[in-house]
Amino acid sequence: MTFLVVLLALMALLYTGIPMFAGMFLFSAVVLWAVEGSVGTLGEFIFGKLDVYLLVAIPLFMLMAHFMVRGKVVDDLYATAHTLVRHLPGGLGVATVFACTIFASISGSSVATALTIGKVAIPQMLKYNYSPRGAYGVVAGGGTLGILIPPSAPMVLYGFVSDTSIGALFMAGLLPGLLLAAMFAAYCMISEGIRERKLGAAYVRPPRASLAEMGTALRKSMWALTLPPFVLIGIYLGVFTATEAAGTGALWALLIAAGIYGTFRWRDLWEGAQEAARTTSMLFMIIVGAALFGYMLTKLRIPQQAVELVVAAGLSKTQFLVAVMVLVFVLGLILESFSIILITTPVILPVMAALGIDKVWYGVMLTINLELALISPPVAMNLVVIKSITGAPLKEIDIAAIPYMVMMAIGIALIVAFPEIALWLPGTMDYK
Repeated sequence: MTFLVVLLALMALLYTGIPMFAGMFLFSAVVLWAVEGSVGTLGEFIFGKLDVYLLVAIPLFMLMAHFMVRGKVVDDLYATAHTLVRHLPGGLGVATVFACTIFASISGSSVATALTIGKVAIPQMLKYNYSPRGAYGVVAGGGTLGILIPPSAPMVLYGFVSDTSIGALFMAGLLPGLLLAAMFAAYCMISEGIRERKLGAAYVRPPRASLAEMGTALRKSMWALTLPPFVLIGIYLGVFTATEAAGTGALWALLIAAGIYGTFRWRDLWEGAQEAARTTSMLFMIIVGAALFGYMLTKLRIPQQAVELVVAAGLSKTQFLVAVMVLVFVLGLILESFSIILITTPVILPVMAALGIDKVWYGVMLTINLELALISPPVAMNLVVIKSITGAPLKEIDIAAIPYMVMMAIGIALIVAFPEIALWLPGTMDYK
């Protein structure tokens, strides 16, 4: 009950328009001052929370994505996917999912994935008579893969807060991410196949590409396709840590953009670094505010109360996970991903430990739920991005996203029922 009162009070403050980091920091500081009568140690607390080597991975992964985008390396991804599968029923949708999957493994950002791929894919799909609703939906759904398929900034943040191996989280997100991508692609083929049969000759499907065209497309995108395995295989084999992977990945992206593509200028280096620094600074301020919020919750004994409540209620592991997933989804309707991770994780970690819930397993389910929030109104950042690209009514885009929301919910249910979908790959690593 105390947590609910605190959460409602914080949300009321945030709805005044105050920035997220400032609201969380000021609210927590006032509560701590009321409880302890002093806030003299806040400076030391803040420095300690940010003086962590693991957090260096966040700006470096962002820098890697900026290098690839500004060097126009990612432009070839959709063209290659389009060339390979355009002749299939719903082939353009499948190509969009494929391009989103690859770009997600470069950017680590769902909004960036939806924006970058959407600008290229939506006009192409509409040109070839793809239904507008189908085009909007596949970009909205495919874009969410950005924070599940590694690298992933939310996973880095969750790993930092929960003291969980980032490498294990990255490996755990790979198979569920590919599973969702396969579900999205299958839906595109089935839904557009049905539509094609209804329209008959009025439906225009692009012709099959020749082997020469396919070979040319693959050669053009070959270097862009080397980055995801370079990062993931290096982490899996233990060649480097997640932070080192971010640094080497950023360097490799720079070499590809500047040395191989030759489309990268000194100005792009400066502007990419500025964007990465600006985003990182914003995120670090949110981390500080939310870390203080978690500290305040601990002082109020809310995590301990949560454990006692779950024990008294006799909830099973599955029942607890369902309850938490519902809570995260509701919070996702009004808050962004980083805030949800930082607000909820300190409260539920003790309960997870008491119930024997694997932190890596939970981290994957949490990430998919955060993806779901990205296409769930009213916040729905990916839907807003699509509206900015197309100018279409937001209501139509909302409806287009519903099938992908259902598929994500099915994905969470599958991972709850079959934990090995997430845990098999990291289980082959020595991460505990």
